[in-house]
Amino acid sequence: MVRYFGKERNQELLSLTANTRLLGLLGYPVEHSLSAVMHNRAFTHLGLDCVYLPFSVQPANLAAAVEAIRALGMLGANVTIPHKEKVMDYLDEVTEDAQAAGAVNTIHHQRGRLVGHNTDGLGFIRSMQEETGLSPQKKTIVLVGAGGAARGVGVALGRSGARLIYIANRTIERAARVAQDIQDNSGVSVEIVELSPVKLKPVLEQAQILVHASAVGMHPHADVPPLVPPELLHQGLLVCDLVYRPRETSLIKAAQQRGCRVLPGWGMLVYQGAAAFELWLGQPAPVEVMRAAVLEHLG
Repeated sequence: MVRYFGKERNQELLSLTANTRLLGLLGYPVEHSLSAVMHNRAFTHLGLDCVYLPFSVQPANLAAAVEAIRALGMLGANVTIPHKEKVMDYLDEVTEDAQAAGAVNTIHHQRGRLVGHNTDGLGFIRSMQEETGLSPQKKTIVLVGAGGAARGVGVALGRSGARLIYIANRTIERAARVAQDIQDNSGVSVEIVELSPVKLKPVLEQAQILVHASAVGMHPHADVPPLVPPELLHQGLLVCDLVYRPRETSLIKAAQQRGCRVLPGWGMLVYQGAAAFELWLGQPAPVEVMRAAVLEHLG
């Protein structure tokens, strides 16, 4: 039994044919991913003759793995750590959104051409709008972290009308580089703040949204204290965490206890997946089905 598919697909695996359309995930490692769970549940729900498989691809084999998408006639693939940046070198085209984010997380095979997209930022904005009813437009936002995820989400927030973004990070030099990238690619005003309670307090008091975009709190280190002290959170704040394992991180739990609205990381996972699904299949994604599959596996 292949556990990625869920129990309802066991019999369907026996009936895969040469006509079954293949999609997949390129990453290293991929054991943690819920993308196969989510997409295969969607295919089953819609009765689509498609299957999604996770592929563990070492960096040295990335070029060959990307070419296999074309050679095997795959509809496309998702791309995850550590390949999101390097994969851009092996594609025929990279969309403007992906160039702005500095990374590709979705490849669409279009008549022999491999086109790289980035649905992470779009997925985050859609998850905020659909799951909380809020929008980043005209909001002051504190973005914690200065890695690839912070850059992609920051650009999306800026392009969605954010008024001002503060980047808080342990390394100021790295924060400065990401801040410049976000500003150059979205036009939003970006300022840097030291990641300390004293410096964060006045910034958070004027903010409406907090986005945690670092790996702190991710399984198996879920008990690590959040980078933002809970006492700095206030009821008028929407607290977002991009970490989706565990389902409720220490930051999300603390925010709930402080009376904040919250957006856990599974929201971005589901909606970036839905956006990729719609690129590949050209039809609306069953978001509710995909959400249920993810939450079921997160427990």
